[in-house]
Amino acid sequence: MSGEKTEKPTAKRLKEARDEGNIPFSRDVGAWLSTGAGALTIPHTIEAGKTLGQRTLGRIAEVAAHPEPGRALRVLTDTFAGIPTVLGPLAVATVLAVVVAGAAQGTLRPAPKKLKPKFSNLNPVNGFKQHWGPQAVWEGAKSLLKTIVIGGAVWMVVKDLAPELIGQGLLSTTAVLAMTKAAVVRMLAVTVLIGLVIAAADYAMSRRRVMKKLKMSKQDIKQEHKNAEGDPLLKGAIRSKQMAMSRNRMMADVAKADVVLVNPTHIAVALRYEPGSGAPKVVAKGAGAIASKIREKAKENDVPLVKDIDLARAMYKGVKVGQEIPPEFFAAVAKVLAFVMSLRSRGSLTAFGEAHTVPA
Repeated sequence: MSGEKTEKPTAKRLKEARDEGNIPFSRDVGAWLSTGAGALTIPHTIEAGKTLGQRTLGRIAEVAAHPEPGRALRVLTDTFAGIPTVLGPLAVATVLAVVVAGAAQGTLRPAPKKLKPKFSNLNPVNGFKQHWGPQAVWEGAKSLLKTIVIGGAVWMVVKDLAPELIGQGLLSTTAVLAMTKAAVVRMLAVTVLIGLVIAAADYAMSRRRVMKKLKMSKQDIKQEHKNAEGDPLLKGAIRSKQMAMSRNRMMADVAKADVVLVNPTHIAVALRYEPGSGAPKVVAKGAGAIASKIREKAKENDVPLVKDIDLARAMYKGVKVGQEIPPEFFAAVAKVLAFVMSLRSRGSLTAFGEAHTVPA
Protein backbone atom coordinates (compact mmCIF):
# COMPACT_ATOMS: atom_id res chain seq x y z
CA MET A 1 0.00 0.00 0.00
CA SER A 2 1.17 3.56 -0.73
CA GLY A 3 0.68 4.56 2.94
CA GLU A 4 3.24 2.06 4.29
CA LYS A 5 6.60 3.52 5.30
CA THR A 6 8.78 1.33 3.10
CA GLU A 7 10.95 3.86 1.21
CA LYS A 8 14.29 5.33 2.23
CA PRO A 9 14.15 9.01 3.26
CA THR A 10 14.89 11.53 0.55
CA ALA A 11 17.73 14.06 0.74
CA LYS A 12 15.22 16.76 1.70
CA ARG A 13 13.80 14.63 4.52
CA LEU A 14 17.30 13.90 5.83
CA LYS A 15 18.14 17.62 5.80
CA GLU A 16 14.97 18.42 7.73
CA ALA A 17 15.87 15.72 10.26
CA ARG A 18 19.35 17.21 10.71
CA ASP A 19 17.82 20.67 11.24
CA GLU A 20 15.57 19.16 13.89
CA GLY A 21 18.52 17.43 15.58
CA ASN A 22 17.08 14.02 14.75
CA ILE A 23 20.36 12.32 13.80
CA PRO A 24 22.14 9.08 14.76
CA PHE A 25 24.14 9.67 17.92
CA SER A 26 25.95 7.65 20.54
CA ARG A 27 27.37 9.18 23.72
CA ASP A 28 29.67 6.19 24.00
CA VAL A 29 31.64 7.31 20.95
CA GLY A 30 32.73 10.52 22.67
CA ALA A 31 33.21 8.80 26.02
CA TRP A 32 35.48 6.06 24.70
CA LEU A 33 37.38 8.35 22.34
CA SER A 34 38.13 10.71 25.22
CA THR A 35 39.16 7.75 27.36
CA GLY A 36 41.48 6.60 24.59
CA ALA A 37 42.94 10.08 24.22
CA GLY A 38 43.46 10.16 27.96
CA ALA A 39 45.18 6.77 27.82
CA LEU A 40 47.65 8.10 25.26
CA THR A 41 48.60 10.97 27.57
CA ILE A 42 48.71 8.90 30.77
CA PRO A 43 52.45 8.11 30.43
CA HIS A 44 53.24 11.82 30.12
CA THR A 45 50.92 12.62 33.03
CA ILE A 46 52.58 10.04 35.25
CA GLU A 47 56.10 11.14 34.32
CA ALA A 48 55.26 14.81 34.79
CA GLY A 49 53.53 14.05 38.09
CA LYS A 50 56.51 12.02 39.26
CA THR A 51 58.91 14.83 38.39
CA LEU A 52 56.74 17.41 40.13
CA GLY A 53 56.37 15.18 43.20
CA GLN A 54 60.09 14.51 43.48
CA ARG A 55 60.90 18.20 43.15
CA THR A 56 58.29 19.09 45.76
CA LEU A 57 59.52 16.44 48.22
CA GLY A 58 63.07 17.70 47.83
CA ARG A 59 62.03 21.24 48.54
CA ILE A 60 59.94 20.12 51.52
CA ALA A 61 63.10 18.61 53.00
CA GLU A 62 64.81 21.96 52.58
CA VAL A 63 61.90 23.70 54.29
CA ALA A 64 62.10 21.20 57.16
CA ALA A 65 65.78 21.98 57.56
CA HIS A 66 65.18 25.73 57.43
CA PRO A 67 61.53 26.33 58.43
CA GLU A 68 60.49 29.71 57.13
CA PRO A 69 56.89 30.72 56.23
CA GLY A 70 58.01 32.45 53.02
CA ARG A 71 59.99 29.43 51.83
CA ALA A 72 57.08 27.08 52.58
CA LEU A 73 54.64 29.35 50.74
CA ARG A 74 56.90 29.41 47.66
CA VAL A 75 57.07 25.62 47.63
CA LEU A 76 53.29 25.38 47.86
CA THR A 77 52.78 28.02 45.13
CA ASP A 78 55.25 26.38 42.76
CA THR A 79 53.61 23.01 43.30
CA PHE A 80 50.16 24.28 42.40
CA ALA A 81 51.61 26.17 39.40
CA GLY A 82 53.06 22.92 38.10
CA ILE A 83 49.73 21.05 38.16
CA PRO A 84 48.52 22.46 34.78
CA THR A 85 51.71 21.15 33.18
CA VAL A 86 50.91 17.71 34.55
CA LEU A 87 47.19 17.57 33.81
CA GLY A 88 47.00 20.03 30.86
CA PRO A 89 47.78 17.55 28.04
CA LEU A 90 45.33 15.06 29.53
CA ALA A 91 42.54 17.66 29.67
CA VAL A 92 43.22 19.01 26.16
CA ALA A 93 43.34 15.51 24.65
CA THR A 94 40.05 14.43 26.23
CA VAL A 95 38.22 17.64 25.28
CA LEU A 96 39.55 17.45 21.72
CA ALA A 97 38.38 13.83 21.47
CA VAL A 98 34.87 14.83 22.56
CA VAL A 99 34.78 17.62 19.96
CA VAL A 100 35.97 15.26 17.20
CA ALA A 101 33.37 12.67 18.18
CA GLY A 102 30.63 15.32 18.11
CA ALA A 103 31.76 16.64 14.73
CA ALA A 104 31.88 13.13 13.26
CA GLN A 105 28.30 12.48 14.39
CA GLY A 106 27.01 15.91 13.35
CA THR A 107 26.08 17.06 16.85
CA LEU A 108 28.09 20.30 16.63
CA ARG A 109 25.64 21.67 14.10
CA PRO A 110 23.06 23.90 15.84
CA ALA A 111 19.50 22.58 15.81
CA PRO A 112 17.20 25.32 17.17
CA LYS A 113 14.10 23.21 16.55
CA LYS A 114 15.41 20.74 19.12
CA LEU A 115 14.99 23.42 21.81
CA LYS A 116 11.30 23.93 21.11
CA PRO A 117 8.96 22.15 23.56
CA LYS A 118 7.22 19.12 22.10
CA PHE A 119 4.02 17.86 23.69
CA SER A 120 4.75 14.41 22.27
CA ASN A 121 7.53 14.13 24.86
CA LEU A 122 4.81 14.15 27.54
CA ASN A 123 3.04 11.20 25.96
CA PRO A 124 3.15 8.34 28.51
CA VAL A 125 3.14 5.79 25.69
CA ASN A 126 6.41 7.18 24.37
CA GLY A 127 7.84 7.13 27.88
CA PHE A 128 6.80 3.49 28.29
CA LYS A 129 8.53 2.59 25.01
CA GLN A 130 11.72 4.33 26.10
CA HIS A 131 11.84 2.52 29.45
CA TRP A 132 10.51 -0.86 28.43
CA GLY A 133 10.87 -1.07 24.65
CA PRO A 134 13.69 -2.49 22.50
CA GLN A 135 15.79 0.64 23.08
CA ALA A 136 15.64 0.12 26.84
CA VAL A 137 16.68 -3.52 26.43
CA TRP A 138 19.65 -2.46 24.32
CA GLU A 139 20.66 0.23 26.83
CA GLY A 140 20.51 -2.30 29.65
CA ALA A 141 22.57 -4.84 27.71
CA LYS A 142 25.08 -2.16 26.80
CA SER A 143 25.48 -1.02 30.42
CA LEU A 144 25.95 -4.62 31.57
CA LEU A 145 28.53 -5.22 28.84
CA LYS A 146 30.47 -2.08 29.79
CA THR A 147 30.47 -3.12 33.44
CA ILE A 148 31.80 -6.56 32.52
CA VAL A 149 34.49 -5.08 30.26
CA ILE A 150 35.74 -2.52 32.79
CA GLY A 151 35.54 -4.97 35.68
CA GLY A 152 37.36 -7.63 33.68
CA ALA A 153 40.13 -5.23 32.68
CA VAL A 154 40.63 -4.03 36.26
CA TRP A 155 40.67 -7.62 37.55
CA MET A 156 43.29 -8.64 35.01
CA VAL A 157 45.54 -5.73 36.00
CA VAL A 158 45.13 -6.28 39.74
CA LYS A 159 45.66 -10.03 39.34
CA ASP A 160 48.98 -9.49 37.58
CA LEU A 161 50.16 -6.42 39.50
CA ALA A 162 49.40 -7.37 43.12
CA PRO A 163 51.71 -10.46 43.29
CA GLU A 164 54.56 -8.46 41.78
CA LEU A 165 54.20 -5.64 44.27
CA ILE A 166 53.85 -7.98 47.24
CA GLY A 167 56.46 -10.48 46.12
CA GLN A 168 59.18 -7.91 45.55
CA GLY A 169 59.00 -6.62 49.11
CA LEU A 170 59.81 -3.00 49.67
CA LEU A 171 60.06 -1.31 46.27
CA SER A 172 61.23 2.17 45.45
CA THR A 173 58.74 4.80 44.45
CA THR A 174 60.20 4.84 40.93
CA ALA A 175 59.72 1.09 40.53
CA VAL A 176 56.16 1.21 41.86
CA LEU A 177 55.26 4.07 39.52
CA ALA A 178 56.81 2.29 36.55
CA MET A 179 54.90 -0.92 37.24
CA THR A 180 51.68 0.97 37.90
CA LYS A 181 52.04 3.03 34.74
CA ALA A 182 52.53 -0.06 32.58
CA ALA A 183 49.55 -1.80 34.20
CA VAL A 184 47.25 1.22 33.85
CA VAL A 185 48.20 1.74 30.20
CA ARG A 186 47.57 -1.94 29.49
CA MET A 187 44.21 -1.81 31.26
CA LEU A 188 43.13 1.31 29.40
CA ALA A 189 44.23 -0.06 26.03
CA VAL A 190 42.11 -3.19 26.43
CA THR A 191 39.16 -1.28 27.87
CA VAL A 192 39.19 1.42 25.19
CA LEU A 193 39.51 -1.07 22.35
CA ILE A 194 36.50 -3.08 23.50
CA GLY A 195 34.66 0.13 24.42
CA LEU A 196 35.06 1.50 20.90
CA VAL A 197 33.59 -1.70 19.52
CA ILE A 198 30.59 -1.24 21.84
CA ALA A 199 30.33 2.42 20.79
CA ALA A 200 30.34 1.46 17.10
CA ALA A 201 27.54 -1.04 17.75
CA ASP A 202 25.62 1.60 19.70
CA TYR A 203 25.96 4.10 16.85
CA ALA A 204 24.82 1.47 14.37
CA MET A 205 21.74 0.79 16.50
CA SER A 206 21.03 4.51 16.77
CA ARG A 207 21.37 4.96 13.00
CA ARG A 208 19.07 1.99 12.35
CA ARG A 209 16.49 3.42 14.77
CA VAL A 210 16.63 6.93 13.25
CA MET A 211 16.52 5.73 9.64
CA LYS A 212 13.57 3.50 10.44
CA LYS A 213 11.78 6.48 11.98
CA LEU A 214 12.52 8.62 8.91
CA LYS A 215 11.24 6.10 6.38
CA MET A 216 8.67 7.48 3.97
CA SER A 217 5.72 6.08 2.08
CA LYS A 218 5.47 6.35 -1.69
CA GLN A 219 2.70 8.88 -1.20
CA ASP A 220 5.02 10.99 1.01
CA ILE A 221 7.65 11.01 -1.73
CA LYS A 222 5.10 11.96 -4.38
CA GLN A 223 3.77 14.76 -2.19
CA GLU A 224 7.29 16.04 -1.50
CA HIS A 225 8.07 16.01 -5.20
CA LYS A 226 4.83 17.85 -5.92
CA ASN A 227 5.62 20.48 -3.31
CA ALA A 228 9.12 20.93 -4.67
CA GLU A 229 8.07 21.15 -8.30
CA GLY A 230 4.80 22.98 -7.68
CA ASP A 231 1.21 21.98 -8.34
CA PRO A 232 0.98 20.62 -11.93
CA LEU A 233 -2.36 22.39 -12.47
CA LEU A 234 -0.95 25.70 -11.29
CA LYS A 235 2.21 25.24 -13.32
CA GLY A 236 0.10 24.42 -16.39
CA ALA A 237 -1.99 27.55 -15.87
CA ILE A 238 1.14 29.69 -15.51
CA ARG A 239 2.66 28.12 -18.61
CA SER A 240 -0.54 28.75 -20.58
CA LYS A 241 -0.58 32.36 -19.41
CA GLN A 242 3.04 32.82 -20.42
CA MET A 243 2.41 31.29 -23.83
CA ALA A 244 -0.63 33.54 -24.34
CA MET A 245 1.42 36.62 -23.44
CA SER A 246 4.17 35.51 -25.79
CA ARG A 247 1.66 35.02 -28.62
CA ASN A 248 0.17 38.46 -27.97
CA ARG A 249 3.60 40.07 -28.18
CA MET A 250 4.32 38.09 -31.33
CA MET A 251 1.04 39.19 -32.94
CA ALA A 252 1.82 42.80 -32.07
CA ASP A 253 5.16 42.44 -33.85
CA VAL A 254 3.42 41.11 -36.98
CA ALA A 255 2.02 44.60 -37.59
CA LYS A 256 5.60 45.92 -37.79
CA ALA A 257 6.84 43.13 -40.10
CA ASP A 258 8.06 43.81 -43.64
CA VAL A 259 6.77 40.54 -45.06
CA VAL A 260 5.02 37.31 -44.04
CA LEU A 261 6.15 34.10 -45.73
CA VAL A 262 3.41 31.47 -46.18
CA ASN A 263 3.28 28.00 -47.68
CA PRO A 264 0.43 29.08 -48.39
CA THR A 265 -1.99 28.15 -45.52
CA HIS A 266 -0.38 25.87 -42.93
CA ILE A 267 2.71 27.92 -42.04
CA ALA A 268 3.41 31.62 -41.64
CA VAL A 269 6.72 33.35 -40.82
CA ALA A 270 6.90 37.13 -40.34
CA LEU A 271 10.19 38.92 -41.10
CA ARG A 272 11.38 42.41 -40.24
CA TYR A 273 14.48 44.14 -41.54
CA GLU A 274 15.96 47.28 -40.01
CA PRO A 275 18.78 48.75 -42.09
CA GLY A 276 22.04 49.01 -40.17
CA SER A 277 21.01 46.59 -37.40
CA GLY A 278 22.13 43.32 -38.96
CA ALA A 279 20.28 40.57 -40.82
CA PRO A 280 16.47 40.36 -40.99
CA LYS A 281 14.82 38.82 -37.92
CA VAL A 282 11.93 36.42 -37.47
CA VAL A 283 9.43 38.36 -35.39
CA ALA A 284 6.61 35.79 -35.51
CA LYS A 285 5.97 32.30 -36.76
CA GLY A 286 3.33 29.63 -36.37
CA ALA A 287 1.49 26.71 -37.86
CA GLY A 288 -2.20 25.87 -38.14
CA ALA A 289 -4.42 28.23 -36.15
CA ILE A 290 -1.52 30.49 -35.19
CA ALA A 291 -0.51 30.77 -38.84
CA SER A 292 -4.06 31.83 -39.68
CA LYS A 293 -3.96 34.54 -37.00
CA ILE A 294 -0.60 35.78 -38.32
CA ARG A 295 -2.05 36.05 -41.83
CA GLU A 296 -5.13 37.87 -40.52
CA LYS A 297 -2.98 40.29 -38.54
CA ALA A 298 -0.82 40.90 -41.60
CA LYS A 299 -3.88 41.66 -43.77
CA GLU A 300 -5.22 44.07 -41.14
CA ASN A 301 -1.94 46.01 -41.19
CA ASP A 302 -1.22 45.78 -44.94
CA VAL A 303 1.81 43.54 -44.43
CA PRO A 304 2.50 41.70 -47.72
CA LEU A 305 2.04 37.91 -47.84
CA VAL A 306 4.52 36.10 -50.05
CA LYS A 307 4.10 32.44 -50.91
CA ASP A 308 7.35 30.46 -50.85
CA ILE A 309 6.70 26.91 -49.64
CA ASP A 310 10.31 25.73 -49.27
CA LEU A 311 11.60 28.94 -47.69
CA ALA A 312 8.64 29.21 -45.29
CA ARG A 313 9.10 25.61 -44.10
CA ALA A 314 12.86 26.02 -43.72
CA MET A 315 12.49 29.28 -41.77
CA TYR A 316 9.76 27.79 -39.54
CA LYS A 317 11.91 24.81 -38.60
CA GLY A 318 15.33 26.45 -38.44
CA VAL A 319 14.92 29.97 -37.00
CA LYS A 320 13.53 30.97 -33.59
CA VAL A 321 11.34 33.99 -32.96
CA GLY A 322 13.55 37.03 -32.30
CA GLN A 323 16.55 35.41 -33.99
CA GLU A 324 18.34 36.78 -37.08
CA ILE A 325 18.17 34.57 -40.13
CA PRO A 326 21.30 32.47 -40.75
CA PRO A 327 23.55 33.20 -43.76
CA GLU A 328 22.14 30.32 -45.85
CA PHE A 329 18.85 32.23 -46.09
CA PHE A 330 20.32 35.61 -47.02
CA ALA A 331 19.92 35.27 -50.77
CA ALA A 332 16.37 33.91 -50.70
CA VAL A 333 15.19 36.49 -48.16
CA ALA A 334 16.88 39.33 -50.03
CA LYS A 335 15.00 38.30 -53.16
CA VAL A 336 11.70 38.33 -51.24
CA LEU A 337 12.40 41.75 -49.73
CA ALA A 338 13.36 43.16 -53.12
CA PHE A 339 10.10 41.85 -54.54
CA VAL A 340 8.15 43.48 -51.69
CA MET A 341 9.94 46.79 -52.19
CA SER A 342 9.08 46.71 -55.88
CA LEU A 343 5.42 46.21 -55.00
CA ARG A 344 5.54 49.11 -52.58
CA SER A 345 7.18 51.36 -55.16
CA ARG A 346 4.34 50.62 -57.61
CA GLY A 347 1.77 51.41 -54.89
CA SER A 348 0.36 47.86 -55.00
CA LEU A 349 -0.53 47.68 -51.27
CA THR A 350 -4.11 46.78 -52.18
CA ALA A 351 -2.78 43.59 -53.68
CA PHE A 352 -1.41 42.43 -50.32
CA GLY A 353 -4.68 40.80 -49.27
CA GLU A 354 -3.64 37.64 -51.06
CA ALA A 355 -0.29 35.88 -51.07
CA HIS A 356 2.03 36.79 -53.92
CA THR A 357 4.59 34.53 -55.48
CA VAL A 358 8.10 35.82 -56.06
CA PRO A 359 8.90 35.77 -59.78
CA ALA A 360 11.57 33.29 -60.77
